[in-house]
Amino acid sequence: SLPAKLINGGIAGLIGVTCVFPIDLAKTRLQNQQNGQRMYASLSDCLIKTIRSEGYFGMYRGAAVNLTLVTPEKAIKLAANDFFRHHLSKDGKKLTLLREMLAGCGAGTCQVIVTTPMEMLKIQLQDAGRIAAQKKLMAAQAQLSSAPAAAAKPAVETRTTATQITRELLRSKGIAGLYKGLGATLLRDVPFSIVYFPLFANLNKLGQKDPNVKAPFYVSFLSGCVAGSTAAVAVNPCDVIKTRLQSLQRGVNEDTYSGILDCTKKILQKEGPMAFFKGAYCRALVIAPLFGIAQVVYFIGIAEFLLGMLPKHRA
Repeated sequence: SLPAKLINGGIAGLIGVTCVFPIDLAKTRLQNQQNGQRMYASLSDCLIKTIRSEGYFGMYRGAAVNLTLVTPEKAIKLAANDFFRHHLSKDGKKLTLLREMLAGCGAGTCQVIVTTPMEMLKIQLQDAGRIAAQKKLMAAQAQLSSAPAAAAKPAVETRTTATQITRELLRSKGIAGLYKGLGATLLRDVPFSIVYFPLFANLNKLGQKDPNVKAPFYVSFLSGCVAGSTAAVAVNPCDVIKTRLQSLQRGVNEDTYSGILDCTKKILQKEGPMAFFKGAYCRALVIAPLFGIAQVVYFIGIAEFLLGMLPKHRA
């Protein structure tokens, strides 16, 4: 049933995001730093420096936004894929690869309704620590190169909340402010779903002894991990562009971008083609368990159990 699908997708998203959010934060910061302004050398270096400067909970900056909106996002994604697969199937026959890809395309298109504002807010909160750390480092360098009496104290970071960012965007740019980077989000999520859902479905079928019996949970988990990480790496260039476009604050001497083509051109000219794969391994580490957990929860059917616990109304 649709309520069960929505509940399953929501629970899966909450569990997955809680487990992998620090890696996602590192991915955002690695993707946003440009040549000449590198604060972090790798995933582990980013997490260590984040803990040292911002504490353990600094790794979860922006998690509240994700935990709030990941439920409708994952629910829409999984339920929409099922919806399109059902309507594209002919008399219950096996879907062709093309129809599976079309179903994934529909799911990816539907989810951006929630994904775009969620990612927009999350990125601002995740990257704020990197920009603040960069400013502190430059202030410290300025102190060393100037007379002690003339040295200025480094500015203290003023932390903003998702609510404050939302209000400011709505006040200055309206609802369109929350949907900045919509085109880049579509460019990432539609191809992701086109790759992910057919690949998962076919990998999961390999573990089914009987077409009418669900695959074991470990098969669904591994299928979700493999399909998720493969699709994540495949669309990482689009994710880098999306992250750069949705970042409202820039570090010192960092480029700004007017659109997808301008962003692509500047990255190629100044950072080279490998810059499009910044954070690719982080993204694979995020997506693999996230979708592995999502598929296990979704296919085990926790919602069916919870709904079965509710008292039934008698006629």
